[in-house]
Amino acid sequence: MFLDPVRDLLTPRLVAPGPLWSLEPEFMERYGLQGAILDVDNTIVGADELEPPPEALAWLHDLRDRHPVWLVSNNFSEKRIATIAHTLQLPYRSRAGKPSRRTLREVLAVMALAPPTVAMVGDRLFTDILVGNRLGLFTVLVQPPVATGGGWGQRSRTLRNWEIWVARQTGVLL
Repeated sequence: MFLDPVRDLLTPRLVAPGPLWSLEPEFMERYGLQGAILDVDNTIVGADELEPPPEALAWLHDLRDRHPVWLVSNNFSEKRIATIAHTLQLPYRSRAGKPSRRTLREVLAVMALAPPTVAMVGDRLFTDILVGNRLGLFTVLVQPPVATGGGWGQRSRTLRNWEIWVARQTGVLL
């Protein structure tokens, strides 16, 4: 059936019960993962935030000590993503153009890890999960870390909710 490939591309391997830090620290070992690529906006920080919450800092500190971790964002603000990456002491790429695979392929080459051993963690189905599944990564869908007010944060949340609705219409179970 035509929708099966669409459903498969939009279905995350793991759906976290909450934000990034709701994932148990052992999830990487449990699934045989050796590295992680993380989205930034609405995955680590709210879309209108610059400072990661303390829970994200602690979670990422533990992960970073055991595995290579990269930040990959579609955000066009190099300054914003660089500031967050510097705070987290992580390498990054902005302007990734997800669901295009180009930037993630480059990051995977630097990590020198096979795609099935790398987690792609993000909050969006049509960017993070889609590109991760297209590359054969272990995809993880997380909830945004904070309820956002107006501005870009609200538009991003509305778009995310629409993506989830569309995915469910194609048979994706979330």
